[in-house]
Amino acid sequence: MSRSIVGERYAIALFKAAQEQGVLISVHENVIELQKALSTNEEFSELMSMPQLSLQKKRSLIAAVLPGAEQLLLNALYVMLDANRMDELNDVLEDFHQLANGASGVAEATVYATRELTSQEQTAISSAFARKVGKQSLHITTIIEPQLIGGIRLQIGNRIFDSSISNKLNNLQRTLIG
Repeated sequence: MSRSIVGERYAIALFKAAQEQGVLISVHENVIELQKALSTNEEFSELMSMPQLSLQKKRSLIAAVLPGAEQLLLNALYVMLDANRMDELNDVLEDFHQLANGASGVAEATVYATRELTSQEQTAISSAFARKVGKQSLHITTIIEPQLIGGIRLQIGNRIFDSSISNKLNNLQRTLIG
């Protein structure tokens, strides 16, 4: 969870409401879309913090950014806007994302590899390592790191599984040198 207590409370409230209304999956999809939009467009946050814009214009902007979004998510954003808490939006979205993933048995994983992984390789990694961390599946993000030489390094939360050739060479060097 985030370091923001306020953000965490909004996320928990949205999560519980989405579960109760049976729209958790669609709200989670909307949250992921909003996170992508915010990461590529910093103007949205700036507009939300501008005192010159009326609340009604800010509401219209939120609705324009999320066309077809679940009304529950829009209402949560409107409540945050009315409470002048839009500066907590990134924390709320990230906390909600973690809660939704936890409820569905999914963990976020980062795979460091020398090349882009195929979908079959991602599926194999997900099924092999999800059990090790007590999850049903992994949502994998791949980062290309040529210095690994070969193999992969996988990070799930604070756990790291390193089967890269560079790691094996370093271990061998430590063993030989003592």
